[in-house]
Amino acid sequence: MALSMKASTNSPKPSFLIGENYHLSLKQSMEDLLAETHKKTPNFSGFIDKFHSLMQAKFDPPLESIWVYTALSFRSRNFEKGDPLNRLSIINDLFQLVSSCSSPCNSSKSIALLAPIVFEVYKLVVEVLGKDSRKVNKRIKSLVEVIIGYISMCCCKGFSEESENIDMDLVIPVEDLVSIWIDRNVNLQSFLPLVSSEICGMISERGFNVNYLAGVVMVEAFLLKLCLDLRIGIEGIVLEKELKSWAVASISSFHNFYFFEMLTRMLLQPALPVTALVGPEDGNLLKNILYDAVILVEYTFLKSKTVHLSNEHVKGIAMTRLVVTLEAIELFRKNRDQKRATCYTSAFANSHLHSQITKWISTLISSDEKAGGVSGSSPKALISKAAIEA
Repeated sequence: MALSMKASTNSPKPSFLIGENYHLSLKQSMEDLLAETHKKTPNFSGFIDKFHSLMQAKFDPPLESIWVYTALSFRSRNFEKGDPLNRLSIINDLFQLVSSCSSPCNSSKSIALLAPIVFEVYKLVVEVLGKDSRKVNKRIKSLVEVIIGYISMCCCKGFSEESENIDMDLVIPVEDLVSIWIDRNVNLQSFLPLVSSEICGMISERGFNVNYLAGVVMVEAFLLKLCLDLRIGIEGIVLEKELKSWAVASISSFHNFYFFEMLTRMLLQPALPVTALVGPEDGNLLKNILYDAVILVEYTFLKSKTVHLSNEHVKGIAMTRLVVTLEAIELFRKNRDQKRATCYTSAFANSHLHSQITKWISTLISSDEKAGGVSGSSPKALISKAAIEA
């Protein structure tokens, strides 16, 4: 039987769900729930109704209310051990429930609420790793494709309409929210296993920001899809070209700064976290595909002047892209792949990123230097110049 949301009623809201009382009730309910998780034999049955009421009391429910209600509904299901298809069916039911509950929410919140679903899909992928499970992997891949389609639909709502500073002030720390899905003694990295520890640190250290969490979820789903394609696809150049085309199309479809920022930061790591799912050889292939998608393509959303990001944030993303470009060029030169290194160098020289960074540097240098122009236009020269002028 599918996970289902109780039918809403038109009855008046109780006084404890109105105004400041609502916030206090949500906070107390979260604290009571966390206290219950510490018990030897916790009983969550009474919390489902409580969080359902909290969720139904708002047209745009707080993230915590949907997160907890769907988590408890999911945990109430009985899983058949050793049957990955049964588990996949329940995960699909969870996705349907979350997407239904979050339908009134903005793009960022709707996508951020998918984090537990991607986590459960990842656990299932790991569970069937190394087994004769081509059929299961295909079913998992189909669900991931549906999730990515849903993300693209959410992105069509327009992130540009949403402020960079949407942080929603959770009533409990994000680590406590995550502990509803995993052991309290396990860190955030375990809940977001497909991204780097640096990115998990950004979420913890900068304070909760729904846009960042949404960006992380998008990266995880994106990488999971590519990994599944590598595991069940036909090997060779044809597959590489297909995956590259899909990656470029998806980045364009998402047109999201936070997603792109997370993806480029991932490329600064020696190896992608998802390498464990595909092996070192395919892990390197995947990184090359991402290098091509990030460096060789001009994305219109990166040039947009309507995105509500601070100048410092935009500059930070641009500098990350610059460092990624330099590292990629040097890597392929080291590996004697001069064709690829030259291709990246040429693409950068003719890119909006190049003119963007050159313009920023020119605003920092003295009038005498301006007369001679910005010397050197390679990624390495621009990084050195930016470091001197900063």
